[in-house]
Amino acid sequence: MSEVLKVALPKGRLGEKVYSMFAACGYECPELLSGSRKLIFTNEEKRVSYFWVKPSDVSVYVERGAADIGVCGKDILFEYEPDVYELADLKTGICRMAVAAPESFTDDLSRTLKVATKFGHIASEYYSDLGRDIDIIHLNGSIELAPLLGLSDVIVDIVETGTTLRENGLKERETIAPVSARLISNKASYMFKKDMIDELAAKLGKEASGR
Repeated sequence: MSEVLKVALPKGRLGEKVYSMFAACGYECPELLSGSRKLIFTNEEKRVSYFWVKPSDVSVYVERGAADIGVCGKDILFEYEPDVYELADLKTGICRMAVAAPESFTDDLSRTLKVATKFGHIASEYYSDLGRDIDIIHLNGSIELAPLLGLSDVIVDIVETGTTLRENGLKERETIAPVSARLISNKASYMFKKDMIDELAAKLGKEASGR
């Protein structure tokens, strides 16, 4: 059998959007959307094998070589700094990493700022560059709740439309970085499957630019 590219896709809406891009580029695998309980889906004719994983795990599978390539948000690359190649911006899953706080919030520089987030590294780097002393409160969900209950002063989180913030009386204060889906590659895989990966990356780049 010819060499097959192993692709880690993020579960959820982003993964479905990304798969449609792969399919449009000629790397379709219809069984992937069949509702099957299988974990790995392979189209030998197209020389591609897909599997779904939790979005935050994509970079782990790629870095460790279980997947040759994968797609994850730039936020994951900022937060975990995996040792992978970033090959292309797929221009989907567009949002931003931002600081938000209650409308009435005023930063008191005389005391430590309490920051609720699941992106501890990003928050630490951002406030370190500002020279601001912070206390990071690690949360895995419902981050917007933290300042409403006095657990934190501000939050650092992904913002897409800002609707959830507004509905909870929060206001976006600063944008830390833009975020979108990125194609990443395992470094060893890129060495041994360079032509295959470059061809796919080029096609995805054109598909992304045309959307």
